[in-house]
Amino acid sequence: MARTHTLERIQEIPRPCAEVFAFFASAKNLTRLTPPFVRMEFRRPPPDELEVGTLIDYRLRLYGVSFDWQTRIESMDRGRSFSDSQVIGPYRRWHHLHEFAEAPGGGTRMRDVVTYELPLGPLGELARWLMVRRQLDAIFDYRQAQTDQIFRT
Repeated sequence: MARTHTLERIQEIPRPCAEVFAFFASAKNLTRLTPPFVRMEFRRPPPDELEVGTLIDYRLRLYGVSFDWQTRIESMDRGRSFSDSQVIGPYRRWHHLHEFAEAPGGGTRMRDVVTYELPLGPLGELARWLMVRRQLDAIFDYRQAQTDQIFRT
């Protein structure tokens, strides 16, 4: 049976919640938030506005291996949260919750919670231990740095 893992990140952003939510709810901004080593490209242009049921198709390349990834918007509470789940991709299960709230003292408190399972049982867990965990940390570290740069200028 696959083991469920969780990655959680919280970031304070010195901009109004509505502005931050609008930026993250635009799939077109994914390329600005994804590190170059992932080599992400859209397989078809993303929609201007996300809503429940929206599918986003991209291709990623890691360690010389290309793979398709498709996510579906599962929930949308405009200005507060949205979530997406993998439909096609490398994980057995992937769910990403994006939450936005007014931060104490102003600005926005953004919280990401990724829940995932890897395929291949013990081999998937070994891959997680050897590289997937560090890869996800590097991707979300980059995302945090880009977010700081985008909203602090």
